[in-house]
Amino acid sequence: MSAATGYSHISVLLNEALEGLAIQADGLYIDGTFGRGGHSRALLAQLGPEGRLIAFDKDPEAIRVGDQLAAEDGRFVVVQRSFAEMAEELRARGLAGQVQGVLLDLGVSSPQLDDPTRGFSFLNDGPLDMRMNPSAGQSAADWINSASEADIATVLKEYGEERFAKRMARAVVTRRAEQPFTRTADLAAVIKEANPAWEKGKHPATRAFQGIRIFINRELDDLADGLRAALDVLAPGGRMAVISFHSLEDRMVKQYMRREAKGAPIPRDLPIRDIDIPVSINLVGKAIKPSAAEVDANPRARSAVLRVAEKR
Repeated sequence: MSAATGYSHISVLLNEALEGLAIQADGLYIDGTFGRGGHSRALLAQLGPEGRLIAFDKDPEAIRVGDQLAAEDGRFVVVQRSFAEMAEELRARGLAGQVQGVLLDLGVSSPQLDDPTRGFSFLNDGPLDMRMNPSAGQSAADWINSASEADIATVLKEYGEERFAKRMARAVVTRRAEQPFTRTADLAAVIKEANPAWEKGKHPATRAFQGIRIFINRELDDLADGLRAALDVLAPGGRMAVISFHSLEDRMVKQYMRREAKGAPIPRDLPIRDIDIPVSINLVGKAIKPSAAEVDANPRARSAVLRVAEKR
């Protein structure tokens, strides 16, 4: 828990992720999504005096917490960049290709969701922001008040998997003509009114808010770049462990890992044996989901999926 904010975060699939990384005490590791440091602290606990951990995060509050940890532990450093840029950062440090493990815990953290001032939540009213780094890029309010109806519908459908995206986009554009959106509760109310079929146990604005957040923060673009960057920085035998929280993320991770594990497709009529097809990773085990006990203790873990791969 962060003393300054009072918002805590429970790390999901913590033990399973560490087991998947097969920690070496003297290894170099990357925590691509520091958050409030749950995974980083657990990683450091398994590293010896020669081990090192570099964490990344775009959120300035996460960086503040990370700087405190770095002041306490000389094996640790935190960088305010997207994990998509880890290869560039590691090359600048002369460490590319020397990493034993990369951990990516995707999505938004509990402190970001629970703090109304960040604008992620449809349950608690706050400024309509949604940026992981509030000092960079376009806010959700700026976008929702200026984007075309067609673009809004596309974002809600593709990133939020919202089947009533067109209906919601029309309602948003109609209302903003009278008064621009500035608050999360206001937007959630308009989307709720435009949703004709609520899913049991799910707020009617859930998917729409997810879609806007993913778009504003370029989360899927960062994930695509981050997966390639992780493979780039890993040493042979190094592992990547990726925890996803919704189907779009998990689909991307699964397809990327399977593609890299199979190698480039070869025309059927070419006389090449499977053993001669260059592949970059081996899949480690099957996808792992939280236990019933973990979901009971932390309902936000219910949709999590962990996938692990090892660089060849």
